[in-house]
Amino acid sequence: MSQDSYDTKKTFAELGVVQELVAVLSAQGITTAFPIQAMTIHDALAGRDVCGKAKTGSGKTLGFGLPLLQRVAASAELVRAVGGPARPRALVLLPTRELAVQVHEVLEPLGAALGLHVNAVYGGADIERQIKSLRKGCDVIIATPGRLIDLGDRGELNVEGLDVLVLDEADRMADMGFMPQVEWVLRRIAEHPHQTLLFSATLDGAIDRLVKRYLTDPVFHEVASDSQTVSLMVHHFLSVHQMDRIKVAATICNSFDKTIIFCRTKRGADRLVEQLQKEGVDAAAIHGDLRQSQREKALADFSADRLSVLVATDVAARGLHIDGVDCVMHFDPPEDHKAYLHRSGRTARAGSTGVVVSLLLWNQMIDAEVIMRRLAMKRPIVEIFSNDARLKDLANWDPTKESAVS
Repeated sequence: MSQDSYDTKKTFAELGVVQELVAVLSAQGITTAFPIQAMTIHDALAGRDVCGKAKTGSGKTLGFGLPLLQRVAASAELVRAVGGPARPRALVLLPTRELAVQVHEVLEPLGAALGLHVNAVYGGADIERQIKSLRKGCDVIIATPGRLIDLGDRGELNVEGLDVLVLDEADRMADMGFMPQVEWVLRRIAEHPHQTLLFSATLDGAIDRLVKRYLTDPVFHEVASDSQTVSLMVHHFLSVHQMDRIKVAATICNSFDKTIIFCRTKRGADRLVEQLQKEGVDAAAIHGDLRQSQREKALADFSADRLSVLVATDVAARGLHIDGVDCVMHFDPPEDHKAYLHRSGRTARAGSTGVVVSLLLWNQMIDAEVIMRRLAMKRPIVEIFSNDARLKDLANWDPTKESAVS
């Protein structure tokens, strides 16, 4: 797949977006399109199936959301079911609760400007409340696979009349075992003419089979390669000692306004939050064992700068769209180079820069070297202690001029 080059200075009006949507975007300070938006809006408004290779943070929510809303609103057949199951005209299917919430926050005000009901349904929240919302009207639904099928089995939702289907973070859905649920949807809409927009960080394996089987003459776009994504970040690999690791993490957190820290386990995330709080760091956790209200509060506080540190498990590595994250810290090492990119992608979003820090114990350095080789990075692993002044200015520190730890 070749990488496309688009004029990032194009306005949404120039791309064919209707004035009602342009006005909402303008009020939010959004006037020009990112490359993925220019590519996707252009082809989606033309009715094409689109297959995009794009990282999170590239702006694809508006890329698929604007043409989706515009197509649904323009339909002369817009009829809402009364007294029966909700029959949305468009579906955005994605892997995690957090991503569903965030996509809904973007699309709901835009849909309202066109008189559309945009609903979000996902696990971990009150299903009866979601059903009540669906019964009030549902033109566009944003859903995680499990909850979508639950609602279908209850007779509260029928997706057979979809005009537009969006598969967002398709590779992540495959990684999480959601391909049977995705195909459940695709089989039900196969006989109804529809448009499919698929986005994924990788297009091999299960995703390639999905594209070949269910998309019709798709146009392919690629936004940015891994090397370009990596180049927007400042990467540090720090060798730390077990007894000093928490203090190193706290020192780094205190030097940035917003930091996301990744742990491998839910228990580890909770423990790290407690330890950081003892060091005077304002931190909260986000993982699958927390109530949805707790997760949403932590995300809202972090997004609104009321919380400086978010400690997450890998389930949150995809889909978190939070502007202004200064630093991503790998407190526990990622399982491979793809997970490193997914986690790290919470910073350096939409063309900005960011700092990525890996804290490595003595037995984790070989794995870090493997990740660097896979990503074609050459960075020294530097031994460091919590009282080192360099920790307070990681964005401007260049360790390549210092000796790597052997």
